[in-house]
Amino acid sequence: MCQASRTDTPRILVINPNTNPQVTREIRRLVRQCSPEGVQMEVTNPLAGPIAIENAAHKATATREVMALIQQRQTADDVGYIMACFDDLAVQELRDATQRPVVSLAEAGMRAAGQHDRPFTVITTFEGAVETIRALSRGYGLDARCRIVATGMGVSETAARTPQAEQRLHDAIVSSLEQGANAIVLGSGAFVGRAALLSERYGVDITDGLSDAIRYVHAPFPALSAEAPAG
Repeated sequence: MCQASRTDTPRILVINPNTNPQVTREIRRLVRQCSPEGVQMEVTNPLAGPIAIENAAHKATATREVMALIQQRQTADDVGYIMACFDDLAVQELRDATQRPVVSLAEAGMRAAGQHDRPFTVITTFEGAVETIRALSRGYGLDARCRIVATGMGVSETAARTPQAEQRLHDAIVSSLEQGANAIVLGSGAFVGRAALLSERYGVDITDGLSDAIRYVHAPFPALSAEAPAG
């Protein structure tokens, strides 16, 4: 995991809540490309917990391990947190415990895609994630223009980009465009880092939520962002 020394530079902590090192490495690579100037970005994951979060038991364990991670960092100078997953996992718990800005890839990506009332599709991995994302879209007030589809592949297979997972992703994107989507959200941390190339390939706005999440957490701090409201 990436270790950061204490510094006067504001730091945003990006948390991959699973323990898959491949996913954490990909998130870290992408964060290096889109970090705001003057902000330190640290990417980490819990030391223990599920390698993929695919059911309620996994989510409960991952939430507990994320909160343990934050407890260990009580003296750290984190100004905000990004949960690098497509769920509300640990988001409210972190807000309550830290009183700092916290956002998930799900909320950031879906709110960005749903701007200007445009229809969009969330493409996720396994079927069990669909109802969770549907509930999130209702909570964000976006369900009327949000379509959700699953590739039917597991998180680990998706992150590994197996031939079958890649074909399922292609089919889902093509189908979404045929259904009239004006934007696509990649609805799993396993897709992180792929939005730009896929957007170019298919000619549609595609986001994985990470750059949107960075803007969200970055904005509340006037010292960090010229666009932030005064005070």
